[in-house]
Amino acid sequence: MPNIVEIAVSNDAFQTLVTAVTVAGLVEALQQPGPLTVFAPNDQAFAKLLPGTVDTLVQNIPQLQRILKYHVVAGRYTTAELKDLTTLTSLEGSPIPIACGDIFEVKNATAIASDIEASNGIIHVIDTVILMG
Repeated sequence: MPNIVEIAVSNDAFQTLVTAVTVAGLVEALQQPGPLTVFAPNDQAFAKLLPGTVDTLVQNIPQLQRILKYHVVAGRYTTAELKDLTTLTSLEGSPIPIACGDIFEVKNATAIASDIEASNGIIHVIDTVILMG
């Protein structure tokens, strides 16, 4: 079974995320045994950001790393397990609000695909880049 990074690299919908993770130097961290839960914004999610935001973040690696780590949680959480939770703590350290009912929401994002199994965790695809605060 492929790991989180291999799944992202093989999916054309994650080109911006793969580039951001590579630039931020987080590829190795996402290849560790884990388990990890990743709330992965697709390319359309990054396209919703204000023009120039991605370019600015690529030039500010510490901020890019913080934002990317905010999308990752230690542990493997399926949608069935998330139904009983209201928050998770990200690797960045901030809480991520979770609402997993009829609609699966992660802070201000909606999950558009969930429970994608990886050898080192699970991926939930979200339609918006989530930010701390």
